[in-house]
Amino acid sequence: MAFSWLGAGLFAASLGWFVFSYFVRFPALPLADDAARATAWNVVLFTLFASHHSLFARDAVRVQVERLFPGRERSVFVWVASLALVAVCAAWRGVPGIAWQAGGPAAWALYIARAAGIVLTLRAAAILDVWELAGTRPPRHVPGEHGGAATFTQRGPYGWVRHPIYSGWFLVVFSVPAMTDTQLVFAVVSCAYLLVGMVFEERSLVVAAPEAYREYQQAVRWKVIPGIY
Repeated sequence: MAFSWLGAGLFAASLGWFVFSYFVRFPALPLADDAARATAWNVVLFTLFASHHSLFARDAVRVQVERLFPGRERSVFVWVASLALVAVCAAWRGVPGIAWQAGGPAAWALYIARAAGIVLTLRAAAILDVWELAGTRPPRHVPGEHGGAATFTQRGPYGWVRHPIYSGWFLVVFSVPAMTDTQLVFAVVSCAYLLVGMVFEERSLVVAAPEAYREYQQAVRWKVIPGIY
């Protein structure tokens, strides 16, 4: 259990490090002379981070990790993901340029949208069970186990969209009144990965619980933006 709780602590710390990095460090980073090269570095960096998530999402990999670390598959994922996020934020390079600069009512609207994104993310995570996400509580779905009496909640934001945590992420990373190109690259790349990963995630859920998830898809039509997508 010490391994699991330390992983949960690292998970929380890595999220705090991300928030500090994205909103404080990134705008103050030394700017690269070559914007294209800095952007390419950042894209490759995030792709390596995303590859870990994609790899651990595969049932075969999860089953193997569970065999090596019985009952701690989720904790192993949390440890690796947290350390990888810390490394990505630490190694991010400054890209010259300002994407936009909002002031007055527009700036306040963006701050409100960011606050809404934070609340949405926390609420959605709490409904799913934040302790399970952090690896301190056994998962309800065992790797490699298909079918069964799976159910998908429609409580709160899960009745509006199927991926409200992603919706919250989009709001948080794009609701920046003074958006530097350094931040914009992170926002665009991370959201693009989520949009692509969402497709494969839903395919896996259909395989794991075909009837239950298809019923959920019919009940909650939209993925991340109500009425649009």
